[in-house]
Amino acid sequence: MLARLLGPQRRYLWFWVFTGPFVVGLVVFGYVPLVWSVVLSFFDAHDTVTPRHFVGLANYASMLGDAAFRSSLATFAVFTLFIVPTTFAVSLGLALLVHRLRRWRAFFRSVFFLPTACSYVVASLIWKMAVFNGVRFGLANTVLRWFGADPVAWLSTTHPPWYWLVIVTVRLWLQAGFYMILFLAGLQRVPRSLYEAAAVDGARPGWQTFRYITFPQLRATSVAVVLLLVINAFQAFDEFYNLLSTSAGYPPYARPPLVYLYYVALGQGQDLGLGSAGAVILALVIAVVTVAQARWFGLGRKEA
Repeated sequence: MLARLLGPQRRYLWFWVFTGPFVVGLVVFGYVPLVWSVVLSFFDAHDTVTPRHFVGLANYASMLGDAAFRSSLATFAVFTLFIVPTTFAVSLGLALLVHRLRRWRAFFRSVFFLPTACSYVVASLIWKMAVFNGVRFGLANTVLRWFGADPVAWLSTTHPPWYWLVIVTVRLWLQAGFYMILFLAGLQRVPRSLYEAAAVDGARPGWQTFRYITFPQLRATSVAVVLLLVINAFQAFDEFYNLLSTSAGYPPYARPPLVYLYYVALGQGQDLGLGSAGAVILALVIAVVTVAQARWFGLGRKEA
């Protein structure tokens, strides 16, 4: 068996030397916990990762019947409606601006991409403590004071829900640069001959060429960006938890699925079976939404 893996004359030895540790790490820290989570979802597992009593689909029924879990899915839907079109438009706009530059293109590409390297936790704390601080010393309240407005408690005001402004802007700042790079790659693949032919036919540069040439040519990139944005929105945790949680706990509003499951599995209840069932449901929802989007956009379909 070992000789077969290494191949004749041990040609594959260095392949396994370099990839082996990553494969082992992926299996141990990725696939094994994933499979074990599915197993736990069918058992009563309070305060333990060892299955005790088989309960079948009871955890799933309890989770689907939980109004708080359904509310967390609604929170995800609202967050998706905010963040997906906003990030799509901003990243596409940045890509178009950077692509048109003749000088300093590499500089601005790096500047806009740099926030991607920042930790979500660090960025959330900066937004919470410095930018949208609820007292009059925060940057946002300082600007409001210049115009004679009263300071706003951004993260605790629910009518209107100003906390969405904080959550959406920090996520937008963190991820717009990454999707800008994807759009830049797509823009560089658009043939210049299409623009030259359009100019010969009398098409005006600007909105006309963007609508009829640039954007259709970015179809594959746009589909990939939308799919990634929706999946990442489902997985939102760090910014919600670090922005809204306090010493008194997490507020009942703006609680996405992962934050809710965190408190179910690791909170006072320590119900790992119920939390695993919720995680499986969330994974299935992500899979269904992704497949539905891919079919709706015609991903992988051959062009006529």
